[in-house]
Amino acid sequence: MTEHSVGTSHPRIDARGKVTGKTNYSGDLTKPGMLFMKILFAERPHARVKDIRIEKALAAPGVEAVYTAKDVPVNEYGLQITDQPVLCGPGSSKPYTDIVRFVGDQVAVVVAQTEVQAEAALKLIEVDYEDLPLLLDPRAAMRPDAPILHPDRGDTNVCVHYKIRKGNVDEAFAKADVIVEGEYQTPVQEHAYLQPEAGLAYIDEEGRITVESAGQWTHADRKDIAHALNVPEEKVRVIYPAIGGAFGGREDLSVQIVIALAAMKLNKPIKIIWSRRESMIGHGKRHAVILRAKWGATKDGKLIAMENELIGDGGAYMYTTNKVLGNATITSTGPYFVPNVKTDVYGVYTNNVPGAAFRGFGAPQALFMAESQMNKLAEKLGMDPVEFRLLNALKDGDTLAVGTPTPNPVSITQCLEAARDTFKWKKTTKYKVKSPKGSIVRGRGFAAGFKNVGFSFGYKENCWAKVEIHGNGSIDHVILHQAGADVGQGLHTVLSQMASEVLGVPVEKIEFRGSDTATQGNPGSASASRLTFMAGNAVKGAAEQALQKWKSEERPAVAEFAYFAPPTTPMDKETGYSMPNFQYAYVAQAAEVEVDIDTGHVRVLRITSADDVGKAINPEQVVGQIEGAIVQAHGYAVLEEYKTKNGLVMTDQLSTYLIPTIWDIPEKVDSVIVEVPDPNGPWGARGMGELPYLPLAAAIAAAIRDATGVWISEFPFTPERVLKALGKIK
Repeated sequence: MTEHSVGTSHPRIDARGKVTGKTNYSGDLTKPGMLFMKILFAERPHARVKDIRIEKALAAPGVEAVYTAKDVPVNEYGLQITDQPVLCGPGSSKPYTDIVRFVGDQVAVVVAQTEVQAEAALKLIEVDYEDLPLLLDPRAAMRPDAPILHPDRGDTNVCVHYKIRKGNVDEAFAKADVIVEGEYQTPVQEHAYLQPEAGLAYIDEEGRITVESAGQWTHADRKDIAHALNVPEEKVRVIYPAIGGAFGGREDLSVQIVIALAAMKLNKPIKIIWSRRESMIGHGKRHAVILRAKWGATKDGKLIAMENELIGDGGAYMYTTNKVLGNATITSTGPYFVPNVKTDVYGVYTNNVPGAAFRGFGAPQALFMAESQMNKLAEKLGMDPVEFRLLNALKDGDTLAVGTPTPNPVSITQCLEAARDTFKWKKTTKYKVKSPKGSIVRGRGFAAGFKNVGFSFGYKENCWAKVEIHGNGSIDHVILHQAGADVGQGLHTVLSQMASEVLGVPVEKIEFRGSDTATQGNPGSASASRLTFMAGNAVKGAAEQALQKWKSEERPAVAEFAYFAPPTTPMDKETGYSMPNFQYAYVAQAAEVEVDIDTGHVRVLRITSADDVGKAINPEQVVGQIEGAIVQAHGYAVLEEYKTKNGLVMTDQLSTYLIPTIWDIPEKVDSVIVEVPDPNGPWGARGMGELPYLPLAAAIAAAIRDATGVWISEFPFTPERVLKALGKIK
């Protein structure tokens, strides 16, 4: 037997190729005879396309084809519902596909011999638009007299409405000694992955329409492409090259259908690479959410009532709004037990860029409200915010707001204590404004959170893997097949470690083959912090079965295994009653900040993040996830502003939409790995990729309050917003 692979910080199996530049990403792919595509975006937020004239573009040098809505066999797609046209314009058999609903809607595509020629031909396409009324505020879009953006989907722009009704909040508020009310707003955030959307489509040797492009779920991509092209799924093949970041932003398609369409029609390879601006206007972002809360507690610090309302800006199309806001519904009470809850969560169509999946998936928005409420209640009660949380933290057997017990084991208490102790948090019983030294004041804040592991609300959560053991007397090498997307999180490495652990061979003997629908079963998405748990169980099962065959003298020994997670149930439409998830993971964070009260600048000095991962399969990768999430959440909380005006994106470059650099990020991050094993997880592992992101904005808000004496209920905490809160500017 070799030494244990699980629990060791094995080097990433993809590291050498990436650092040497040998690894191909989507934009690196080439084929002989390849043509290039460019897309004509609507560049207006709401309009009817009256006419498209393509003759001049078709006659331009190097142009091979121009396609519009009439050329798309089934002009619709969407991960959750098919409410988005592939191309907007007249001539489609689908109703209402002649309407553009946000600036990034695609109107036409040009295929040419070079990218420069395709770009030049785009400018020759003539489009007649009839501008339509704009709906940019989700509250206005909810009004009964608002124009309906998707008339084929009903007589309202409200596309999602979830309810929780637990206990009797009116009676509970009457008994509360302390009540805190608040209204909060969380912003849009750009994913800003290093590689913009790109891809290559061609017909493979077996006649399949093949798309090589970064995504997060190969088989879902294949389904969407096949539907739009009106071909059987087995006629479409999806392969993932190396993926230059995703964070949820690649769950929804961007370029895949149009390059597949051109490859199918021309029988030639088609390549596309979006510019950064195209990525900034043409693909979904984190949902902006408006949140209102009224929470009550007794004088001894017990939570007894919560009333919440969340309004999420879904943007032009559904994308994953229904799932994101379902998760926000669950997490809007924080990781605490409360007997009386009334919650309403709305998702609303607008003419903004669609709200999409983004790391944390609704929980960062909901937890900013929940944890701000907890900090305000603790202050009003004169209690230490950590003690207050420990008093109310969920425990084994406690019911969630949806009325069912929290899956065991519940580890929020261990996370709270670990963050408290590592940060060396000192108890406070009364809030005091610190005396500034010059214009600099310091403060500290605390926040916690939780999030589901795996798909929810009744989905039959499953994942596939295959293991081949080769050799004669001893194992010579192992081939591991698993299609889960490695979007930079190191999935393929930890799966190789798991196979190594079961088979007792070094990781170096494991050959990993991933992300190809032609040769692999359905992995599910690289989302919901699920792949270490789900794919890990699938690999463990396949490796164990293959090993049994090997011991029975099968050569080679081959086994496939599909893992099915414990069942979940959908929410009752009126009460929310459900068993929505089979497990959760928990996090607690403390933050220390400096605020310059003359300039409004917020500087984050240090963060302590205690995350329950169940079992750290690769500890260094876990620390990397924690640090990466904190940097990304820090940008969300302090720096990043996605600005629009009249539906047009003003911050459409990374020179105007600023993400953190090394000069901006927290000076110190303490990553605390908490390990409370999940009995269903492989070696006890829970998912954790999203955890460290979840509560950071609320922790920083509390630290700003501690430093300055003001609560700021909307972020990013830019100098202007801080100075306004301090009353120094209007």
